[in-house]
Amino acid sequence: MDRVIEKKKGFQLKKHWPYAIGSCLLLAIICWVLFGNHASTLRVDKDELTISEVKSAEFKDYVRTSGQVLPIQVIQISPEEGGIVMEKVAEEGAKVRKGDVILRLSNSNLDLQILNAEAELAEKQNLLRNTQVSMAQDKLNNQTEKAQLDMDIQRKKRAYEQNKRLYAEKLISQEDYKQSQEDYLLSSKKHSLITQRLKQDSIYRSVQVDQMEDNLQNMRRNVVLVRQRKDKLEIRSSIDGELGLLDVELGQSIQPGEKIGQINDLSDYKVQAQIDEHYIDRVRQGLIATFTRGDKKYQLQVRKVYPEVREGKFRCDFVFRGTRPENIRTGQTYYIDLELGQPEQAVIIPRGTFFQTTGGQWIFVLDKSGSKAYRRQVRIGRQNPLYYEVLEGLEPGERVVTSGYEAFKDNEVLVIN
Repeated sequence: MDRVIEKKKGFQLKKHWPYAIGSCLLLAIICWVLFGNHASTLRVDKDELTISEVKSAEFKDYVRTSGQVLPIQVIQISPEEGGIVMEKVAEEGAKVRKGDVILRLSNSNLDLQILNAEAELAEKQNLLRNTQVSMAQDKLNNQTEKAQLDMDIQRKKRAYEQNKRLYAEKLISQEDYKQSQEDYLLSSKKHSLITQRLKQDSIYRSVQVDQMEDNLQNMRRNVVLVRQRKDKLEIRSSIDGELGLLDVELGQSIQPGEKIGQINDLSDYKVQAQIDEHYIDRVRQGLIATFTRGDKKYQLQVRKVYPEVREGKFRCDFVFRGTRPENIRTGQTYYIDLELGQPEQAVIIPRGTFFQTTGGQWIFVLDKSGSKAYRRQVRIGRQNPLYYEVLEGLEPGERVVTSGYEAFKDNEVLVIN
């Protein structure tokens, strides 16, 4: 006879152990999600880090750059007249004074123009003289004709008056009287017309002579100008200075206006620097800069700021204030500290390569134990060659990692060994 086996009630370990383990794992995951720290971490060696302290100190607002000594001005050599180089009177590096000949050119076309201008002037002069002679002859002929008309009108007037008396006494016929009257009137009219014509001819000839004189004067000036062009075949220095460049060879053909060299004005010097475009809105005319040479400090002043930016930099010209270094030479390099503002008390950290990765928006801050560093949002303000100004996010006394962050990637916590 079979016996009924009763089922055991309650928890049985062998049967339910998988469920128990799963419940424990689920509970652990829930606790980790709710209460755990999920920040990604990275272990780093302390020797590979640069750790700096946040300080409250005086922040000097300046930028450091290198500048090159240049002449105070450079005069370009560009001939007004073209030609063939016949002689180089001065060589590069030579000291020249204003008016000294640097080059001599030859231009056969210009010589031909001078000859043509002189020949045309001589032709115009001959034409004017011939015209004046012709006008003098015409004037004599007109005066002779007028004298004859004056005599003719006197005779006809006298004949008319005699015939008038004779006709009144009935000694001549009316026809003779009328004819003498008409002859006199015709002669008077011709005399009046001739007088007007002579007057108009005189005015016309006077205007014609004046025009020819003006044309002749213009031609004389033209000949003078053409001759002056020949003088410009000798290229001369426009200032006292140094011939810094002369890029020509004997026999070379030079066009008018072509740049062939330059003259350096050595009466004074300037320093030209290339500054990062980050500062273009803050650099202005009149700012003071300093540099050290030997054991002496010298002052410069911003003279000109060039507005164009090329390859992330803009140009700036400085002039000396006060004394200048001895034995100053073109091409020397000075390391300049350009003051952008007055020193102020601020929270600062040393400059570091972390800025290239973060852009100054965040930084790793060490905890009190120094065993961990946490990523924190910050705001960086001004900067100089040594320090960054911290506007928000850090307090004096804290320590930060200022070395490069390229190896940290997106980790938010650094475990420092």
